[in-house]
Amino acid sequence: MNRVTTDDILYLLSSGEITLEGVLPWSSNYTFLVTVHGRFPHQDALVEIPAVYKPRSGERPLWDFPTGTLSQRERAAFFVSHAIGWELIPPTILRQGPRGIGSLQFFIHHNPEKHYFTIEGDPTFRQQLQQIALLDIIINNADRKGGHILIEEDEDEQPRRIWAIDHGICFHAEYKLRTVIWEFAGQPIPEALLNDLQAFCHQLATTQSQIRLELETLLAPYEIEAFQKRIDNLIAQKKFIVPGPGRHYPWPPV
Repeated sequence: MNRVTTDDILYLLSSGEITLEGVLPWSSNYTFLVTVHGRFPHQDALVEIPAVYKPRSGERPLWDFPTGTLSQRERAAFFVSHAIGWELIPPTILRQGPRGIGSLQFFIHHNPEKHYFTIEGDPTFRQQLQQIALLDIIINNADRKGGHILIEEDEDEQPRRIWAIDHGICFHAEYKLRTVIWEFAGQPIPEALLNDLQAFCHQLATTQSQIRLELETLLAPYEIEAFQKRIDNLIAQKKFIVPGPGRHYPWPPV
C-alpha cells in the first residue's frame, strides 16, 4: 500500500462505515473507540482504522461554553493546526455516527504512561512543543493537561513524534488558557514559527478564504474575531506569553 497521507485518513473518516467498539474510560464526556471500515481514495483494498468518536449528544453541559459545541471545537482545532502546516492533531472531522453527529478523530496508538511530563526538556521534541504551546495560545485552550500530549513510538518503543488531543474546550472569546506547557514563557518565538502564524493570519483575515469559510461553520462570529485578535497580539509581541494572574494550570495536571 502507498504511503497514507492526512488527506487519505480524512477521506476514510468521512466516507467509511463506523463500528462502535466500546467506551473509553476516564473521559468527562461520552467518548467511544470505534473502527472505521472503507477504502482510501484511488485504492481498491478494504481497510480499517481506529478512531475516537465523541457524539454531541454525549457532551456534558458546561457553564462557560455553549451547549453542543465541543465536537465542533475539536474539528476547528485540527483544522487550524493543519492549515498552519504544523500537523499536531490527529486528523479530525465532524460527521454523523451511530449516536448522532460528533467529532471523529484518528486514534493514535500510544502508551498512556508516557506523556508531556516524561519528555519535558527533551530537545528532540522542542519544536513540536513550541508549536503546541503557540497553538494553545491562539485557540485559547482551557485544558492542556500533560496526558493530552501523546507519544507515538516506533517498533522498538522509541519515541517517534508527539500528538496533541482533546480540544473540546477551546476558542472561548474570553481568556481561559490553562496549560502545563509554560517552559517557553517569555522567550522569543522562532522566526520560522512566526512566519507560519503570519501566513495563516493573512488567510484568516481574507473574507472568502477557505480557512475563514470553514471556521464560520464551526465557531460563532465573535469567537472568530477573538481568535484573530489573539493571533495578531502574539505576532506583535513576538514572544511566548507569560502566565497572568489567576489560575493558569489545569487540574489534574495529567
